[in-house]
Amino acid sequence: MKEPKTRAPSQQGSKVRDRPWLMRTYAGHSTAEASNELYRRNLAKGQTGLSVAFDLPTQTGYDPDHVLARGEVGRVGVPVSHLGDMRRLFQDIPLEQMNTSMTINATAMWLLALYQVVAEEQGLGEEAVTRLQGTTQNDIVKEYLSRGTHVFPPGPSLRLTTDMIAYTVSRIPKWNPINICSYHLQEAGATPVQEIAYAMSTAIAVLDAVRDSGQVPQERMGEVVARISFFVNAGVRFVEEMCKMRAFGRIWDRITRERYGIEDPRQRRFRYGVQVNSLGLTEAQPENNVQRIVLEMLAVTLSKDARARAVQLPAWNEALGLPRPWDQQWSLRIQQVLAYESDLLEYDDIFEGSHVIEAKVAQLVEESFAEIERIQEMGGAMAAVESGYLKSRLVASHAERRARIESGEEKIVGVNVFETTEPNPLTADLDTAVHTVDPAVEERVVRALQEWRDTRDGLRLRTALERLKEAAQGEDNLMEATLECARAGATTGEWAGALREVFGEFRAPTGVSSAPVAVTAEEGTGLAEVRRAVDVTARDLGVGKLRFLVGKPGLDGHSNGAEQIAVRARDAGFEVVYQGIRLTPEQIVDAALAEDVHAVGLSVLSGSHARLVPDVLERLRQAGAPDIPVIAGGIIPNGDAEQLRAAGVAAVFTPKDFDITEIIGRIVEEIRKANKLDPLEVPA
Repeated sequence: MKEPKTRAPSQQGSKVRDRPWLMRTYAGHSTAEASNELYRRNLAKGQTGLSVAFDLPTQTGYDPDHVLARGEVGRVGVPVSHLGDMRRLFQDIPLEQMNTSMTINATAMWLLALYQVVAEEQGLGEEAVTRLQGTTQNDIVKEYLSRGTHVFPPGPSLRLTTDMIAYTVSRIPKWNPINICSYHLQEAGATPVQEIAYAMSTAIAVLDAVRDSGQVPQERMGEVVARISFFVNAGVRFVEEMCKMRAFGRIWDRITRERYGIEDPRQRRFRYGVQVNSLGLTEAQPENNVQRIVLEMLAVTLSKDARARAVQLPAWNEALGLPRPWDQQWSLRIQQVLAYESDLLEYDDIFEGSHVIEAKVAQLVEESFAEIERIQEMGGAMAAVESGYLKSRLVASHAERRARIESGEEKIVGVNVFETTEPNPLTADLDTAVHTVDPAVEERVVRALQEWRDTRDGLRLRTALERLKEAAQGEDNLMEATLECARAGATTGEWAGALREVFGEFRAPTGVSSAPVAVTAEEGTGLAEVRRAVDVTARDLGVGKLRFLVGKPGLDGHSNGAEQIAVRARDAGFEVVYQGIRLTPEQIVDAALAEDVHAVGLSVLSGSHARLVPDVLERLRQAGAPDIPVIAGGIIPNGDAEQLRAAGVAAVFTPKDFDITEIIGRIVEEIRKANKLDPLEVPA
């Protein structure tokens, strides 16, 4: 990389030009070898840190040959099944010189262990390992609430986090063992107050657990606080988002000083990285996403006193599919233009003294502390997860936002306003506008996994896994046993499987049944018309209520869309069957038959639709229920949508279909068509 020269400071500006933030792109796909090549190319283009995307089997603790991994291997990230994969992922990349962010949560301890062992194999001695820098996301609360890659119940999950923090503080002191992630809370519908309050409540739960574990003496709690980082979202409402970041800093400073007695202001500093909002990226007129991304980036970079330490930007086409290397390069160049061409880094905080900013920050601080206190009265973040309070509030907030968009109160350019457009040269050939993963990759990865298993020392492996289970049953820190599993050649599925035996698994509350009505069905509204169609169709079929199953096949845990469809279908008069995330096609078909549903809706955002949706169709045929209409929704390229319809899918919906009431109306139409009923007048 050719490092840009630092320009002489402006006479009006500060004497020293600030260093730019870490620049990353969130990347990983197909195989460790392909991802390694991508990382080295990105570093050569001027990227200053790595951000590793893992595939869903790796994130949820399954090996590529597990039944739930079908269609998911290498789709949304890189598969890392064992030490050999981690070696290949960082081949020729000196880890001592890297700052590596790993978006990994339930299996964070495992991936950190693999990373450490690879660093050791690169020739780093124990002292050099202590200099490793980077972050493991390791925030399990937001997985229960929004992203769905949780594995274990809240108690054991918190123990894994606590053990990692205690280990890294003493052994890898420059590592951020947890990156409390409000990013996905906003993606799930959180307001700025909810984003702040839920993230801070998570931090309190984690710090209380570390303090109470006895693994870190009180005099070293400042070191723990100093290594807690945050990963934050920045939406398109620039002023509100910038004020949110300033409020975050004030609240963190007060909590760490008053609750934990941290006196050193450097240890109390609010340290955060950011990826700007993906929820607001549109499939319609996707070129508009570029200016959205720029505006969102400014909210976390313009204000020096609340500037992100690391920034990664989505690509313009992420609502269409997996970005190509060129798309990621474009996002990297957006950051570089701001950092190296503008004069942003030459000045102190340009918002200091603004009465407008100060008033908004004060309001966010006050309202956030009120919500934090409410959560503490419930018993803290973990109790609020288990009770379903946090999830139901997010589902409600998201439903309210969707209702504002559908009514036109919240305007989205190209979606519900200014919809006319010229032909778009960027998407003229949609099949080449996104990156695709060769379906044969999964077969190759599974074959390589079997070869790895065949070459291991079986006795050492069994001993290591037994030691891990014994440690889990007791109170020992689990990191050392995990490192031994990594060195013994254990796989991701074997490590997680051993802990599943001890800890069990957890299915988080869906928040659907308790979500309030966000769109009313008053006479003359679209929902009233759809409710009428639902009632008429139920009478025509001689049933009390139409029954609709909403299913999440595979490992995709992004359930926001499925939840909003389920809530609106409920409000339209359907009896909704929604069992949450992580279901096999067999389980979905069994539920459809057991509940005698009139339609099945499948939501997939991970790219596994091409394999899993036809699997559901085929199993319905084999079960003698080929007439149940199947509707697919998610990030589905046009070519794939055509193939799904050819396979028998009744309708396909993608992010451009923003009107949920209209979608529910279309589902009623498909039910009538499948049952050979005359069409009704339903809003088009």
